Amino acid sequence: MNDFHRRYVTEVRRCSEMERKLRWVSGELAEPPPPPKPAPRIMSPREINILEERIDFIESEIQEITRNAQNLKTDYLSLIELKILIEKTQTFFQDHSAHRKISASVQVYNNEGVGGHLGFIAGVVATPRVASFERMLWRISHGNIFFKQAQIDEPLKDPVTGHELQKTVFVVFFHGEQIKFRVKKVCTGFQATLYPCPATYKDQQDMLGGVESRIKDLEMILEQTEQHRKLVLANIARDLSTWMVAVRKEKAIYHTLNMFSMDIIKKCLIAECWVPMQDLPLLQKALDDGAKVSGSPIPSILNRVRSLETPPTFNRTNKFTRGFQNLIDSYGIASYREVNPALYTIITFPFLFAVMFGDMGHGLIMTIFAAIIIIFEKSLSKKKSDNEIWNIFFGGRYIILLMGIFSMYTGLIYNDIFSKSLNIFGSSWMNVYDNQTLVKHKMLDLDPAVAYTQTPYPLGIDPAWQFASNNIIFLNSFKMKLSIIFGVIHMAFGVTLSVVNFKYFSRPYMIFLQYIPQILFLLLLFWYLCIMMFMKWIMYSTVAEDPAFGSACAPSVLIMFINMMLLKSTEVRSPCQPFMYEGQNALQRTFLAVGFLCIPVMLFGKPVYQIIKKRKHISGVEEGESEKVEEQEEMGEMMITQAIHTIEYVLGAVSHTASYLRLWALSLAHAQLSAVLWQRLLRMGLGGGSPVMAIPLYMIFGVWAFFTIAILVLMEGLSAFLHTLRLHWVEFMSKFYEGQGYAFLPFSFAVILEHDEEDVKVKPTASQ
Repeated sequence: MNDFHRRYVTEVRRCSEMERKLRWVSGELAEPPPPPKPAPRIMSPREINILEERIDFIESEIQEITRNAQNLKTDYLSLIELKILIEKTQTFFQDHSAHRKISASVQVYNNEGVGGHLGFIAGVVATPRVASFERMLWRISHGNIFFKQAQIDEPLKDPVTGHELQKTVFVVFFHGEQIKFRVKKVCTGFQATLYPCPATYKDQQDMLGGVESRIKDLEMILEQTEQHRKLVLANIARDLSTWMVAVRKEKAIYHTLNMFSMDIIKKCLIAECWVPMQDLPLLQKALDDGAKVSGSPIPSILNRVRSLETPPTFNRTNKFTRGFQNLIDSYGIASYREVNPALYTIITFPFLFAVMFGDMGHGLIMTIFAAIIIIFEKSLSKKKSDNEIWNIFFGGRYIILLMGIFSMYTGLIYNDIFSKSLNIFGSSWMNVYDNQTLVKHKMLDLDPAVAYTQTPYPLGIDPAWQFASNNIIFLNSFKMKLSIIFGVIHMAFGVTLSVVNFKYFSRPYMIFLQYIPQILFLLLLFWYLCIMMFMKWIMYSTVAEDPAFGSACAPSVLIMFINMMLLKSTEVRSPCQPFMYEGQNALQRTFLAVGFLCIPVMLFGKPVYQIIKKRKHISGVEEGESEKVEEQEEMGEMMITQAIHTIEYVLGAVSHTASYLRLWALSLAHAQLSAVLWQRLLRMGLGGGSPVMAIPLYMIFGVWAFFTIAILVLMEGLSAFLHTLRLHWVEFMSKFYEGQGYAFLPFSFAVILEHDEEDVKVKPTASQ
């Protein structure tokens, strides 16, 4: 049905008209109205009618006051212009007894053969138009006029808009009625205002006195009018926001009622809508309460209706989980009853962020910032702000809190706080050089076979690595391997979550035809790569009794994995061995064969199964030629679709694994930027020993703190946030998440009023 033919369209128009009038009245206020009073219930139809009459009366009254004020301001402007005109034109005229004389230039013009008295016209014109106005007067009179002008110094105010007006007083002297008629026509065309002005000085003074008296009277009347207008608006402003909320609620109700269907026979309204199953008792109670309040003898009936339409997706959230759910919804709304990644993102998102942002000091700054917002969140939430950046920070305050806490944890593991290390548990390294050797050499290597106590550091990185010359090489290897391990675990978890979707949507065959081949392909190739990393860390040592397992024979896991994919053997020198354990080559070839056998299963499994299932469904029925053609076309389409998904997964397994190396790259970049700020900036202020160096140290510390917060916390934090978001959207969620649903948008007065406040901005009045 067309919107204009619905049952309650008249009521919606009434509410829209009342809203328009209230918006106009709000625009007339000098200050925004106070917040609305709490409304315990919806207004009855009788109360709405009374409110409508009152709003109409208020609008008429304010319009009348405004109209009268504008008329008074127009008269006041005319009197001010006349007063200034008389004052300016007194310099153009001179009074000598009973004869009128003009300036010497006019007398010269008058003595050149033109007899009789000169006529004149005086008025006011806009200053930007003076040049073209004078030019036009000379053209229409062929130079037979005398034009005098004087600009008004103080700008005047437009009585309607309140804008400043720059105007100029002018007097045109002429001879003859024909030129006078032409001059008036030009004045009308240039929107010049003409005023009667006497020629003699005495008459001018008399008129000036009368004008000044009328100006004083008008100023007093204008002041009283403005006070009365302010008093009326002040009385209205107290209830204006409350009325606006009531009208918008009423409009929303009628707009929703327009979506009901009318049963003419039973004389009732029927609404079909989506409701969360958990809220059905709440809905029934609301219907019962509404029937009691309205005094209706007939109760409202609630029935559950079967529907073939796909329901909307509704994820119940609170202030803690809402931010994480928004991250997922920004990618795409989950299909109905699809696995929601937001639950797992609460942990994985801040953790992967912290792997890139690992620094105890920077994480502490982030944690304190988020904690302050959370502590004062009630007072801050009441203050509406148009600052988009602040709204993003406030909406993601719990995400920032967890990112800061996790960053402090990873900073403890990296033993990194503002590029320095903490010596909590001592060190597992010991000095093996005497003082004389230490003095002679600037840098020395520590042999792990002698200088290392062979006792693992209790937690994180040993602080001795802070002073090692190969610090970056060690951390590079450590963080790069961790990135691959975390990435494979994260992707394997994403692939496993697809099993939940397959079971719920009654597609168990996809577990065998898609999940098992995918997880086998991922684990047999890339998780095996991670296993070799752990084996290398455990098996090879500088103190190994067998020289084949010494540190010099430790293989490159990356080279070994590449040779595995290319079916090549690793060439090594004695006493090193080409493989880490016996039977490694055979096992690797088996893994590789099984992994590649999974590809045709992923490619052909689903299409073949669906074709067989369809043929069984139509078995016993003789197929026609057209049915065979349709089957071939359907088979070809499914094969193309499945081929795309298979290629995407196989190639993605390689590219996505490499994509997790951003964890290593950003972590290294963050640590190096922090070290540069320490070594090149703050260390300069700490180099001096005299008390005078306290002054430059104070200034240098301010610069260091600024760059630490601006670059390392804000810019690096934003960069790590975006990279973490990409890892979840692409590398993790692409394994199981479709995101083809649409959001559940229930009827909510709070949401409706909030959207109305965002859409309707109060326009400043002329006085503002």
